[in-house]
Amino acid sequence: ICRKIRQLKVIGLVVDPLPWVFLNSLLGDLSKNPRRDFTLTSIPSSFGKRSFTFRDALQGFLLHDDLPFASMLDHDWIHEVFRKHKSLFGGIYHTTIVLWAFLSQVLRDGKEASCQSAVSRISAFLIRAGRKPPTADTGDYCRARAKLAELAIKEVCIGVGTQAQSKANPKWLWKNRNAYLVDGFTFQMPDTPENQKAYPQHTAQKPGLGFPIARVTGLISLATGALVNAAFGRYKGKGTGETALFKQLFGSLKAGDIVVADRHYCSYWLICALMSIGVDICFRKHQARHTDFRKGRRLGKYDHVVSWKKSVRPEWMSKKEYASLPREITLREIRYVIDEPGRKQEPFVVATTMLEPEGETGATRDELADLYGYRWNIELDIRSIKSFMNLSHVRCKSPEMVHREVWVTLLAYNLIRTTIALAANLCGKRPRQISFVSACQYVLASWQEAHQIEKRVLLAHYCRAMLMAIGQCIVGNRPGRFEPRVVKLRRDQYKKMMKPRNELRKRLERHDNSFE
Repeated sequence: ICRKIRQLKVIGLVVDPLPWVFLNSLLGDLSKNPRRDFTLTSIPSSFGKRSFTFRDALQGFLLHDDLPFASMLDHDWIHEVFRKHKSLFGGIYHTTIVLWAFLSQVLRDGKEASCQSAVSRISAFLIRAGRKPPTADTGDYCRARAKLAELAIKEVCIGVGTQAQSKANPKWLWKNRNAYLVDGFTFQMPDTPENQKAYPQHTAQKPGLGFPIARVTGLISLATGALVNAAFGRYKGKGTGETALFKQLFGSLKAGDIVVADRHYCSYWLICALMSIGVDICFRKHQARHTDFRKGRRLGKYDHVVSWKKSVRPEWMSKKEYASLPREITLREIRYVIDEPGRKQEPFVVATTMLEPEGETGATRDELADLYGYRWNIELDIRSIKSFMNLSHVRCKSPEMVHREVWVTLLAYNLIRTTIALAANLCGKRPRQISFVSACQYVLASWQEAHQIEKRVLLAHYCRAMLMAIGQCIVGNRPGRFEPRVVKLRRDQYKKMMKPRNELRKRLERHDNSFE
């Protein structure tokens, strides 16, 4: 039967979805009328005439060049980045299609996130294009993923986030200035010897009972929600804290930018480092520092300018670095209380380097309070990355592949954020008003459809219609609503594993299941 189909040379014919019971009648009709068109409407007959490019890989994110704001993603630039890092390879699993499949994995969860599912998507795509599909074995695909250069993925990820911020609508900025949110989080990985060596587990857990842990510090745009840069390392050890990782991100900041963070970052040393590069800060004041609004230069109620003096040199700082820091710095402190049900009633004391209450570079007390209130957005962004992008526990079993999975996940996050920014620009809204989860759902719904539209005009119309639909997915604004942080749904009452799995397996061999 296959030999007869090849002889007929019918373009676009897909055998797999057709029941075998209809093959005889189908072949009979073809023999009578070889010119009869049996091409399915959802399968482009000429798609196999061109190669799969980075442009095609990004079409699933509705980033069409004919639309405003989306043209910032230069596909030739992405190709050049992978070429520079010597990460361009051919074959069935070539660079573009492997990156496309890898992105599809991190965007999905459950059984759809497995390597077998990625191979099945590649097979379906190649069959639709009239090409020979790969075997069902995932080994070749996994080896192809390992060829993707980590530095190339990282550079593309950071480049997408930086370009999204540079093209942001001026209305999205805070007082026409770029404001960034910074915070850290952790994620776990499979308990393999390689991962344990690179990222040991928590010291409170016994060997074999925990998972290796890594820490990430991210710099996220307040305007677009895109990740501008990130650094990650071990969960514990010298130079692995959030502030130490944050110092690695200073290259993404420019003079005149603003950084908003919680009290953990409000240290004399970190503030001095940011002031030296011309970056303003808006940090919640550390609880160990005493505040007295009767001192300093008074600007208003619970608003004054004071001087912080340099304390004793910490052990981790060299004498040369300590001597280079100023003996004192001038900061502004404000105090406010949120008097709403369900909110923290304790007063917030915020320290900032924006000393003047007026002017282009100044800010009033209420404006500073609002600016620090936006800090909560990074908690929502981290939830999107860890929960909705499945980065709380990665799947790869070696440190090198863990790094690639992290950067591909962050790249997918930035591409979703870019899609949201494009939808917000078309609909006259702010990116923070649009639901991240809904945008992911629309992107996944259009993941395969965008590749089946050949005409450029139709594709631009399709992308615009999908973006307008995303723009209608507004995050619920429910003022005054508050909920207790408890869970009603009861999970399965399995006991925790308190012994290594091999020991428990030996006990089961002796018919001892008392630990269950």
